Amino acid sequence: MLAIYAHPDDAEISCGGTIATWAKANSAIRLVVCTLGDKGAQSKGSLSTSEKIKLRAEEAQNSAHHLGITELVTLGYPDGEVCNDEELREKLVFQIRDHRPDVLLCPDPTTIFFGSGFFNHRDHREVGMASLDAAFPAARLDGYFPGELSSHSVQMALLSATNTPDVIVDVATGLSGKIEAVAMHSSQVEYGELWLGQALSNRAEEAARGSNLRYAESFRMVQGGG
Repeated sequence: MLAIYAHPDDAEISCGGTIATWAKANSAIRLVVCTLGDKGAQSKGSLSTSEKIKLRAEEAQNSAHHLGITELVTLGYPDGEVCNDEELREKLVFQIRDHRPDVLLCPDPTTIFFGSGFFNHRDHREVGMASLDAAFPAARLDGYFPGELSSHSVQMALLSATNTPDVIVDVATGLSGKIEAVAMHSSQVEYGELWLGQALSNRAEEAARGSNLRYAESFRMVQGGG
């Protein structure tokens, strides 16, 4: 599995239960975080930018270790400055060809509005589209970004934070790990860990509704590309 997300806590919130569950099944999981999280530590307003970056890096490393992520890669873009451009796609193609995942996890870039409640972060949309563009056609065809690594075809993409989910993953064994991992991003937890645990449990119950599962995470599944 290769998970590509914008900010240090995005993967944990979006698909942390899936990551924890698959890690327990001995999947080799690499997480690529594109930004530094330098503008997202609202509760730590007295910190300098460099202190925020250091804090969020420590939170991300602790959380990744807790989830069972094999490797954490940070690309180092400032928040709000990541774009689906050639530079980013080349970096993501390298990650795909190097890790050679069967499954790609990333945000659904087509999600702009979540009903009338709120709209999606620009960084999420840019990273989601760049991830898909990197997976196909770039990582699959040798003519794109030629180098020492051979081309690789991702078998499946699971898009999180989607308005059109068509598959769910059972996260009954991974939900507690997800909640604990998200809580490790303490600079982002506004309302306390008790509220956080209840909110994430409720979301997992909602995703499982209509199935025979208790807790789930939902995705839009895309089989390869082309």
